[in-house]
Order: sequence, then C-alpha cells, then structure tokens
Amino acid sequence: MTLTIPEDVRAKAEIYVGDAAGQEKTRLLLEETGLPSGLLPLKDIVECGYVEETGFVWLKQRRKVDHYFAKAGRHVSYGAEVSAVAEKGRLKKITGVKAKEMLIWVTLHEICVDDPPQGKLHCKAIGGLSRTFPVEAFEADGPPPVAAAAAAARAGEVVANGNGNGAAAKEVVADKKEGAEEGKKEEPKKEAPAAAAGGEEKKEDKDEDSTAAAVDKVEEKLKEMSTEVPHKHAEAVAAKN
Repeated sequence: MTLTIPEDVRAKAEIYVGDAAGQEKTRLLLEETGLPSGLLPLKDIVECGYVEETGFVWLKQRRKVDHYFAKAGRHVSYGAEVSAVAEKGRLKKITGVKAKEMLIWVTLHEICVDDPPQGKLHCKAIGGLSRTFPVEAFEADGPPPVAAAAAAARAGEVVANGNGNGAAAKEVVADKKEGAEEGKKEEPKKEAPAAAAGGEEKKEDKDEDSTAAAVDKVEEKLKEMSTEVPHKHAEAVAAKN
C-alpha cells in the first residue's frame, strides 16, 4: 500500500529529505514525545514529514527493515512507508509497523509509555492484543549511524586542523611567512643604528682632525710672532745707536 500525503498536509509540514536529516528528526521527535530513542530503527530514509499542528508524522525509506530487539525478544518489521500521530508519550494510528507474535505477524496501531513514567512500554495490535516491555529494551545504543559518522567527520576535521593540516596549517604557514618578512624588514633597521654610529665616529674623527689642524696653525702663528718680536726689538736698538 502506497502512502499518499495530500498536498494540503504537505503544505503545513516540516519536510526533511535524505537519510541524515530524516534520522536526526526521527530521533528528536521520539525524544520530544518521551518515547525510547531506538523505537524507529529505520535505514536509508528518503523523506520525513512532520505536521506540528496535528502531530502527524510520515517516514519513507528505500525498503522495509526487519529489526530484532534483543532485550525485548521481539522481531519488528517496518515497511517502506510508516506513519503515525505523535503525542506526549504516545504514537497512535500507526501504519506500516508489524511485530512477530509467536509464528504470526500482527499489525501495531499504538505504542505508548505510562504517564507518569513507570519504565514500561505498551504495544497494542489490531484485534486487542497488547504486550508490555521495559522501556530500556527499546533505547538506542548510540546516536544514529549517519549522525555518528557526521560527528566523527567533524571531529576528524578538528583533529586534522589541530595537527597542522587544512586551514590551520595555512594560517601557520602564513604566520611564518609574515614573520620572515618582518624579520627581513627589521634587519636594515637593526643595521641602520650601527651605520649611523659609524657615520658619527667618522664625523667625530673629522672634527678632531680639523681641531688639531687649527691648533697647529695657532702654534705656528705664535712661533712666528715670538720670532718677529725680538727681531723688531733688535732693529729698534740699532736705530737708536
């Protein structure tokens, strides 16, 4: 039997396409309604739709899935198309789900937990048959396979980046290049003061040389003056005589 969703219902629904989005929404819906997280172990979900106003939910997968709940000792078959109305602690008007009772398959129409919670899950089949199991028997062992793979991929990216690969590595390389360029730019600056000091030393040497030359000139002038004074005095004495 093909599950046909009327257009007016689709117009009001949140629709999730693909296995990853479908698995995530299914797990979230079970959590919000207070039902065990492993109650709908579907695979290869094609489409998941949910109408919040009425609680109507439908799930389409590529093929039916037969699952064995070891802790409950029950085989459950999920058709390629499954639908239900979700309420707090309850899935009712279920289609596409069958449980194996002894040697026959019975169609389930309602699954619920006690309110207030007593740790019991009640499965009701068409015809009045009902079975009760521990809630923990239907809890998932971990996150959805697709979600776990996505989380692992994200963790792998973070670890890779932390090890110096990817974007972080590029940033590190860029920093090293910038540091090298800055070092090259700073080298002339470091040499500049030394060059300036050398220039100042040369300037001081020139100043000392010019000062020494001036002193020599003054000494020569004084010697000339000391020589000229006795000579002129001698000439004056000779003129008087």
